[in-house]
Amino acid sequence: MTETVNMPASGFCRDCLRPIEGREKRCLACGSPRIVRHSELDTLSIAHIDCDAFYASVEKRDRPELRDKPVIVGGGKRGVVSTCCYIARINGVRSAMPMYKALKACPDAVVIKPEMEKYARVGREVRDMMRELTPLVEPISIDEAFLDLSGTERLHKEAPSRVLAKFAKRVESRIGITVSVGLSYCKFLAKVASDLEKPRGFSVIGTAEARSFLHDKPVTMVWGVGKAFAATLEKDGIRSIGQLQSMEESVLMKRYGVMGRRLYHLSRGIDDRKVQPDHEAKSISAETTFNRDYSTADDLVPVLRALSEKVSQRLKAADLAGRTVTLKLKDRQFRTRTRNRQLADRTRLADRIFRTALPMLEKELDGTEFRLLGVGVSDLARDATADPSDLIDTAAEQRARAEAAMDKVRAKFGTRALETGYTFGTGLRGKPRRDQDA
Repeated sequence: MTETVNMPASGFCRDCLRPIEGREKRCLACGSPRIVRHSELDTLSIAHIDCDAFYASVEKRDRPELRDKPVIVGGGKRGVVSTCCYIARINGVRSAMPMYKALKACPDAVVIKPEMEKYARVGREVRDMMRELTPLVEPISIDEAFLDLSGTERLHKEAPSRVLAKFAKRVESRIGITVSVGLSYCKFLAKVASDLEKPRGFSVIGTAEARSFLHDKPVTMVWGVGKAFAATLEKDGIRSIGQLQSMEESVLMKRYGVMGRRLYHLSRGIDDRKVQPDHEAKSISAETTFNRDYSTADDLVPVLRALSEKVSQRLKAADLAGRTVTLKLKDRQFRTRTRNRQLADRTRLADRIFRTALPMLEKELDGTEFRLLGVGVSDLARDATADPSDLIDTAAEQRARAEAAMDKVRAKFGTRALETGYTFGTGLRGKPRRDQDA
């Protein structure tokens, strides 16, 4: 919400930053309609910043000829939509939609394969700009984060709301993409607010209207309520947050356990979670969807090796290591199989990730044809003791040294400079040799 009814609301123009005291609908100085007003505008300090259609926005920035065209970022015909621009969304395209459905809804869309390294680089640029505002930045993903600007007024010599508006303008001019800002008194409502007016949004939810704002909203707006749990609530006749507001905490906990306590508090706008600047990723993974289905070791093992190398590269870049290796498979009926194995010591080595996942993959090769294969590492930490010498597998240390040497060559000459026998011919793209156009 950008204004509280029946309350004197201060505000400013988001384009020229001129103070707004009256009720004008356009800025009298620059004519912009992008005015933000709220009675608590100068006191709220918890923000959620979300880049608008991030991957697609970066691609449009780099290819101006695509500015007025629908753009979908995602993998081949058998893949899914990673993200899409707002023009494509108007035509019915959504994130995670199968590509064939997206192209049916928007046949004129320009489809671009994702370049994660580029997006990660731009994401770091935005995050560095966030840290210029406050050290309390909690990244949620590559393109969004929570910020706590409490106590920064003396540093910036103005309220957090104006600092955030200036930040959004700087991102647009310096990096060439847009962001949406949600401002509130807690993380839950800041995240809700950032979704209200996308793209280039700036929405405020204050303490005074929090409960009334939430009252008629669907239960899926509550953090942690996905499709499955929403279906459970639906069976119990609970569809709106207002219904949760009328229920006692003890009743909700009796029905839904720990989640009941969350429903009770968040439905009332109560969220005491702090912005945690040292928040770590829970897992690092890589997966690929094929243009056609595969069932044999000859096709799938090279892909597993290539994906293991991608995961290893990301672990090393983040200075992380993990103890649990997870294999993911999806068959032609979209049924998912996940298998995992916990290691005695954390690892960041591609060789160890691959050798841990390989037996799990081999057990699943029962003739089923798979459309997706993925591997990931979880239980992450910065662990200096990761990958100790293996007294049983005496060749492991030799392979680790060889991998370190390969990393140095690839850092200098690119990821394709060296390949293992497993991945030779796949270009480290995680595709079977017969699927290179995926």
